Amino acid sequence: MNDAMMGDGETVRVLEERVAFLERHVELQDAEMLEQMRVLRRLVERVEMLEGRVRDGVMGGDAPVDERPPHY
Repeated sequence: MNDAMMGDGETVRVLEERVAFLERHVELQDAEMLEQMRVLRRLVERVEMLEGRVRDGVMGGDAPVDERPPHY
């Protein structure tokens, strides 16, 4: 049914349904983006921690990070 065939009340109802759908969609997107921000923040913290460990030589054992292995 197109807008010319609808009465004013029907047109308003259809528009209200569309607005309600879009509002819900935005709420869901906001929640998902917030969760992704939390995950990203944890990942950044983890990468920074691992970079610090590599810089401090903790992960490489006794060998310095920039030393070539003996088989080269």
